[in-house]
Amino acid sequence: MNIVQVLSSTVKRNRIASAALAALLSAASLPALAGDADAGKDLAVPCAACHGPDGNSVAPNWPKLAGMGERYLLKQLKDIKSGARSIPEMTGQLDAMSDSDLENLAAFYAAQTMSGGVAKAELVAEGETIYRGGVKESGISACTACHSPTGKGNVLAGFPRLSGQHATYIEAQLLKFQSTERNNDAEGVMREIAKRMTAAEIKAVSSYASGLR
Repeated sequence: MNIVQVLSSTVKRNRIASAALAALLSAASLPALAGDADAGKDLAVPCAACHGPDGNSVAPNWPKLAGMGERYLLKQLKDIKSGARSIPEMTGQLDAMSDSDLENLAAFYAAQTMSGGVAKAELVAEGETIYRGGVKESGISACTACHSPTGKGNVLAGFPRLSGQHATYIEAQLLKFQSTERNNDAEGVMREIAKRMTAAEIKAVSSYASGLR
């Protein structure tokens, strides 16, 4: 790697760190969320077919929603409803819901407990290296800065929990960020990181993150 590449990589890593910090500072000034988990329970009944009655989906292609941060969940629900995040299977599912309904739904799932995941033994070493240290040569930042060392995310900043989430789902989202099919990440941070990752790196870190405790 020549000096130009080193400087470019450093600038991009700093930009990602700055974006993460900006999200944290912005979240600190936001009002507390007012969702009603009890009201959200009834709204979640139709969602159980894919996401499970308590938000723990059985199929690995459907995300677990249980225990995800309320702020993150609310943003995703609003983005899906508005079309900012395209999920064909969710088309029309949220159209009849008000902002208050979405807040209550997010509160319900946030109040549930996510079941654990298990990392594939053969992917742990590589996955841990990427998750905790990134890949310096490629300018890939460590995942711990936003998703925490334990994979529980950052509820205040709206950074999602990864520990316990289906590895298949995490991998699919990273690939969507990589292709820009998914583009509702703040400041393009996840797209910037994912585009620098190989398919093998994505698979390894997805497995490792899923198995975190």
